[in-house]
Amino acid sequence: MANSFRQAKYLTSAFELSQLLPDEGMEIAFAGRSNAGKSSAINCLTGQKGLCKTSKTPGRTQLINFFELDEQRRLVDLPGYGFARVPKKMRSHWNQVLSSFLLKRNALKGLIIVVDIRRGISYLDQALFDMVGMVLPIHVLLTKSDKLTRSAVNIQIMRTRQQMKHKQHTVSSLSTLNRRGLEQLEQRCKQWLDIK
Repeated sequence: MANSFRQAKYLTSAFELSQLLPDEGMEIAFAGRSNAGKSSAINCLTGQKGLCKTSKTPGRTQLINFFELDEQRRLVDLPGYGFARVPKKMRSHWNQVLSSFLLKRNALKGLIIVVDIRRGISYLDQALFDMVGMVLPIHVLLTKSDKLTRSAVNIQIMRTRQQMKHKQHTVSSLSTLNRRGLEQLEQRCKQWLDIK
């Protein structure tokens, strides 16, 4: 049923907690620093170039965007973090909404933290880890892996694995250009969403 991701369609966006969809079914959220390649990763997973708006400008995703796979399953694109030019008030609003979403949402079955493989895990990624690592299974997705040699990619995967404190958390790499690593990402998502 690998094609269930191909059926993804945009459902709705939320700025406030009150605008979130009912807390039911199963969801996987994608988080990451601005410009880590979050939207591109979702587009690659779903095989749809324009599903998530990608941008060279950091901080473009400012809403929680829901994409439906079927009546029970959704992918969620969260606002990128760590973009300095976002006003302080806006940042604290996001932090409040996001922490509430990540810690209290029962439908959330896993969190994919998208990290630019050339940068590695930042202190902001680590803070997210520390906040939700005991509550949710996490998969670190090292994007833009085509920018490095195969052996450098393997070294980064090993390094990232060592930084993770819990065995339930996993890591893999992805190149959205040549789709290398897509299978591991699909497998992880299927597992969390209980797709046979």
